[in-house]
Amino acid sequence: MTHKTNLLNDLPSAATGEIFETLLQRPGVKLERIVSHGQSTPDGEWYDQEQDEWVMLLTGAARLTIEGKADLDLTAGDALLLPAHCRHRVAWTDPTRATVWLALHLGGMTKETA
Repeated sequence: MTHKTNLLNDLPSAATGEIFETLLQRPGVKLERIVSHGQSTPDGEWYDQEQDEWVMLLTGAARLTIEGKADLDLTAGDALLLPAHCRHRVAWTDPTRATVWLALHLGGMTKETA
């Protein structure tokens, strides 16, 4: 069934924790909307994923730390590809408003990791 949706309407509250919503999932592809509100990756923890991840910031602001590189400040419209095993962490998201991410995970997913 085809229906219209707006990824910025009816945002869930992320006041107590980030919200991860799967929008679409097919073999080797997973599309998520992530809503943050002041969250960051806990100190000492890193994302090190089996699959490539393309992310776009739809609204809000964030700072990503990629191992071995300078921090990246992101604002609405910014996008980047994080290749598989590119260790990264969310250093900061705007605590005053929702930060909405669109994340596309590509390849390398099995039933256990999807």
